[in-house]
Amino acid sequence: MVTEHIPSVSITTKANVFFDGKCVSHPVVLPNGEKKSVGVVMPSHLTFNTAAPEIMECVAGACEYKLAGTDQWQASRPGDKFHVPANSSFEIKVTESYHYICHFG
Repeated sequence: MVTEHIPSVSITTKANVFFDGKCVSHPVVLPNGEKKSVGVVMPSHLTFNTAAPEIMECVAGACEYKLAGTDQWQASRPGDKFHVPANSSFEIKVTESYHYICHFG
């Protein structure tokens, strides 16, 4: 199931822009203090590093991703989620815009 709405949140209106504009996101804080980001990755091949554990949820578009320490590329489409451990990384290949929610922690 695709998350289409996150009620009662605080959102930072200034975007975080990474990789020369290939990834743009906005931080979101839920009433209970839980942090997320909502964003889009434009067509590209990028590597992201993580500090905290992350769950990447696809809400539109698609991507292929490969977690650090693995050789296998996996597909992610709307409704799919993938888990990335803390202090790790993942590669992402996007051919059509990949819209996501990143759940931290």
